[in-house]
Order: sequence, then structure tokens, then C-alpha cells
Amino acid sequence: MHPPKIQTFDVPAAVNVDNKGFRRAVAEYRRTPFGLYMSREVVGRASAYWIESWLLPGLGLVVTDWRWNPGHERDQDFYLDVARIEPGETTWRTTDLYLDLVVRRGRSTEVLDVDEFVEAVAAGLIDTATAQWALHRCHETVAALAAHGHDLDAWLAEHGIALTWQGPDEAVRPAG
Repeated sequence: MHPPKIQTFDVPAAVNVDNKGFRRAVAEYRRTPFGLYMSREVVGRASAYWIESWLLPGLGLVVTDWRWNPGHERDQDFYLDVARIEPGETTWRTTDLYLDLVVRRGRSTEVLDVDEFVEAVAAGLIDTATAQWALHRCHETVAALAAHGHDLDAWLAEHGIALTWQGPDEAVRPAG
């Protein structure tokens, strides 16, 4: 069982450091009153070529929109990670709490990685209070999305949040 994945987002340096210490160049960071947007190329992953994420500390969620390489498309509109998000003046930090949600607009929201979450709690990798917070965050998010017809934008609008997505330049899009 792996420990929680911790990432840092160094805004002035335009770098995202993943849980393994790999530094990834960020094409764009954007701060808003409700969160931090990041857009960057995906390196070393055959299935995807671009990732855009919104870190939403008030909701304890990282909302991601992946750009898939041809033949690797997935039936999802957004991927949500339940996470502790620590905003900073220059650097933000996230601690992934294992529970993930796949949102299919207008159809469903699916919770993933419950097995990893249970194993992490059993192994003492996250404390009881954090585990309880993560479960509540996950359940509240699923219920809210269901109440809004599995429309992430409609739910977030109630919180005064409007996510915008820049996407990659045409130059980085795969041929096909």
C-alpha cells in the first residue's frame, strides 16, 4: 500500500512536482477566489497527453479534465480526487486521500478506489479524523452531484464557482 500522494504546485516557477518528485512544466496557472487552475502536458503516460486541474480547497476536491490519446478515450467528463488542499502564497500542496469520483454528465457519478482507501486506513497511512473527513466529503459530493443531475457545473454554480478550461495548444495535440 502506497502512502498518500502529495503534489506541490509552484506557481511562480510554473512547475508541478508529483508524488515521486518529478518536476513537470506547467503551461498555465490561474488563481481565482475559489481555487487554482493548472494546465500542463502529460509526460510518460501512453493514455493521455494533457491534463487540466482545478484545486478547490473549500470543497476538498481536485477536478481534472484529461485529454486522451486516440484509442485511450474514457467514458467520463471529469475525474475528481478527494484531497486536502493547502493554498499558499506561492506554492500549493495537495494530499490525495485515495477516494476518486468519475462524473459522467447527466448520467452518473461513480466512486473509485474505495479498496485503496480502506487499506490505507487499516495500514495507518491516514488518521481516523482525516479518513472520516474524506468519507464525508466523498458522500456529500456524490449526493450533491446526483441532486444536480450529475452536472458538475450546475452544482459548483451554487458555490459561486465557474470552472473554465483552456486546453492544450494545437501543436501538442496528437495526430489523428
